[in-house]
Amino acid sequence: MKRKILCTAAMLVALAPIATRAQNPGTILIQNATVLTVTHGNIEHGSILIRDGKIAAVGADLKAPEGATVIDATGQFVMPGIIDCHSHIAVDGSVNEAGPAVSSMANIADVLNPDDIDIYRDLAGGVTAANILHGSANPIGGQTVVIKLRWGKPASELPFQGALPGIKFALGENPKHSNFPTPPGVTPRYPATRLGVEEVIRQAFIEAREYKKQWDDYNQRKSAGAQNLIPPRRDVRLDPLVEVLEGKRYVHAHCYRADEILMLIRVANEFGFKVRTFQHVLEGYKIADEIAASGAGGSTFSDWWAYKMEAFDAIPYNAALMTERGVITSVNSDDAQEARQLNQEAAKSMKFGGLSANDALKLITLNPAIQLGIEARAGSIDVGKDADLAIYNHDPLSVYAVVEKTLIDGQVYFDRQRDIAQRSTLATEKQSLLDKEKKAAEEKKAEQKKTEENSEKKPDKKPGQKKKPPQDGSNNGSGNVNIANGAAGGAR
Repeated sequence: MKRKILCTAAMLVALAPIATRAQNPGTILIQNATVLTVTHGNIEHGSILIRDGKIAAVGADLKAPEGATVIDATGQFVMPGIIDCHSHIAVDGSVNEAGPAVSSMANIADVLNPDDIDIYRDLAGGVTAANILHGSANPIGGQTVVIKLRWGKPASELPFQGALPGIKFALGENPKHSNFPTPPGVTPRYPATRLGVEEVIRQAFIEAREYKKQWDDYNQRKSAGAQNLIPPRRDVRLDPLVEVLEGKRYVHAHCYRADEILMLIRVANEFGFKVRTFQHVLEGYKIADEIAASGAGGSTFSDWWAYKMEAFDAIPYNAALMTERGVITSVNSDDAQEARQLNQEAAKSMKFGGLSANDALKLITLNPAIQLGIEARAGSIDVGKDADLAIYNHDPLSVYAVVEKTLIDGQVYFDRQRDIAQRSTLATEKQSLLDKEKKAAEEKKAEQKKTEENSEKKPDKKPGQKKKPPQDGSNNGSGNVNIANGAAGGAR
């Protein structure tokens, strides 16, 4: 563990200047690239003008303003930064609060870790924003947060300003603990069945609805001028659920099976809220019409399945079939390593389902932006949007494509050539830290050995000290008599 921490510290020192060198991005012109706008076609030999972190102009004949920084992208491709709708990076500690069935009071935003190296690694895969989710151990889990991958910035600067917060729900094997056996001696947690999961969610919203009514009545009476009112008791577990009822917080629901997806749609209709996205949703193709009619989106895997029973009916055509039926669909990672190749994950739906190249790109750009409510600022290359961009050396949907630069708000947070140039410095620093660690360990071992040798040389007793008599009660010349051999022996 210590070695891992030392290496991470070295990477922070070596790589942080990539993110912090341009504190005021000013004006930047990316020129001579194939610009994949997503919303209005591709522009050959195109340029993108960036001012103060925003896209100021897009076209084929843009000129660099005086003093602008020019990025020559000849032969390269520029696309909107990738948005991962299901991620667990940048979290300090576990993402699961597995004790209570309803853990809506827990908030991922409180434990963001800006030093997580996966932020930088995902930048190297063209990812600029991610939906950071609580785990799936609870029918109603913790609160979620959308972040920008601003590597080198403090935790307070990671959240995507203006993005609506979310909350994680979960259906199926995980919340009913099929995959997490209860340890011996521990009382099993309710629920342990699929119908129990449904009732936990329903009961929580019955409580939230009543709680909301209490506050609405209180606020109404207060507005009417009533005096000496006592407000209802604040319940931090129900506050986020009230926000769901009021449309102020998105529901992102972990799910697999078609029957459970339909169940949650019914529960949502019962209480008057919407599920924003069904996450994983591997049987979404079976009920795509119903999902589309509910207004929910689907954020799925490209081709993961058969890793547990409820994933056995998954097919690689899922994303394409849901898209064709009108479901706003994205492809997510749920994995830090997978996030580095989401461009290829999206491309699989061209083979499995026949999506066009532009529709495949939407799976990782505009569609997840819509699902997270940030499409006015991200997801496509349009004037006025944030300059969150990924520059590839080949068509991003090619297996040969490698990210050259990743920009967030007009700043270069990842530069492949700079990264390569810094690797020797990083390796030297890493080796220096390891040498220091090894030397410290050897010195500690030598000191312990010296202490042990000195201890062995010390006499057992001080000079002139008499040896203590044995304490077993035997006659040892001290006048004591062993009662086992004396008159008292008959007492046995």
